[in-house]
Amino acid sequence: MTQDTTLRYREFKMPDVGEGLTEAEILKWYVQPGDTVTDGQVVCEVETAKAAVELPIPYDGVVHELRFPEGTTVDVGQVIISVDITPGEPSAPPAAEPSAAARAPEVAEPEEKPRGRQPVLVGYGVAESSTKRRPRRGAPVPEQSTPASQSELNGHGGAPTAEAPTASAARPLAKPPVRKLAKDLGVDLTVVIPTGPDGIITREDIHAAVAEPEPVAPAAAPQPEPQTSVVVPAGARETRIPVKGVRKATAAAMVGSAFTAPHVTEFITLDVTRTMKLVAELKSDPDLAGLRVNPLLLIAKALLVAIKRNPEVSAAWDEANQEIVQKHYVNLGIAAATPRGLIVPNIKDAHELTLPQLAAALGELVTTAREGRTTPAAMQGGTVTITNVGVFGVDTGTPILNPGESAILAVGAIKPQPWVHKGKVKARQVTTLALSFDHRLVDGELGSKVLADVAAVLENPRRLITWS
Repeated sequence: MTQDTTLRYREFKMPDVGEGLTEAEILKWYVQPGDTVTDGQVVCEVETAKAAVELPIPYDGVVHELRFPEGTTVDVGQVIISVDITPGEPSAPPAAEPSAAARAPEVAEPEEKPRGRQPVLVGYGVAESSTKRRPRRGAPVPEQSTPASQSELNGHGGAPTAEAPTASAARPLAKPPVRKLAKDLGVDLTVVIPTGPDGIITREDIHAAVAEPEPVAPAAAPQPEPQTSVVVPAGARETRIPVKGVRKATAAAMVGSAFTAPHVTEFITLDVTRTMKLVAELKSDPDLAGLRVNPLLLIAKALLVAIKRNPEVSAAWDEANQEIVQKHYVNLGIAAATPRGLIVPNIKDAHELTLPQLAAALGELVTTAREGRTTPAAMQGGTVTITNVGVFGVDTGTPILNPGESAILAVGAIKPQPWVHKGKVKARQVTTLALSFDHRLVDGELGSKVLADVAAVLENPRRLITWS
């Protein structure tokens, strides 16, 4: 009986939900002590430096203790909740159950049974995904791990229980972003051959398991945005707002980018009347029915065409190896202002998309960002970004590069202005574009060519057909 009671509690640690993040803030608890939870049930929402995500618990049982209140920033690896996995059984007296002895098996998890259901996505919103996260990460086990827990990870060693090999086979090891990628590409993780350390499935393994990736938008239940307004007392002369989460990460990234990459910004003012007419025509095109069709769609397509004609602009600077990394793909970032701060999710392999596919991807990206469901994986790996300051009535700007990217295009407001057209001054739809680029990667000639090509397509959108 004493052995049973020492194993009755399981502790769930804050996982690394963003590939290398070190901390996260607990935004909201969905359970309280005494609540019954099931394997895969979302128990809390946390905010990392990249996005807000919901964490599922990998146990069945009754919540015993919440270790941190809402609003607390917790380091990855710290225990945030404990669960009584044997509810209804009497607890041993405190004197007969020293806390130190009780905690060692809690970390080791020697007899955790595999579950037969699909867990919940580790992401912002409950989705039909398979991203259950255990306290361990498939790498070296904690100092307190027992031989039984090690056998559960590797399938051998110590004195494993009968269920340990089954648990290993039923639960392939992979990080949440890799599980999300597998879900999007329709790949069954149980049939993927892992090549990572300790049998961890990598992104490369996922791509190797599928011939033609076709992203599928996960169905997620919209979640309300957290309250970001600050109550200002009457007569207050100052208000201090803690900088954390997405806003803190954005500030650090912008400072690092501004003082690391030598920025150059070029401008061009152009007549986009024909583009605006084409947008109106495309809205009635049956092939684009139900899709988001607006000037940003054609601007994004024009930028992709310009990059195709000038592929050297898609690159990154490797400071450690003193190399320029040429990228033969475009993950197109779209800057989005949200209540949590500025985020830049990107459309993977945007260069391969047709106009209807690009419209669908843009619509999904914008909707997901507004609903606060953008995942950390969606904001990684960008190459070039578009920021549309024109929606705020601004003519143009000098945008700062997203870290690791080579260029960013700012789109100004489109509005009627006097313009010389066919020898006469007429009212035309005019806008100003600004292209900032990393001068280590892109010289003035290359940057000018890219910006001029974007303008040429928008002035005469028929070039989309001949240049694409």
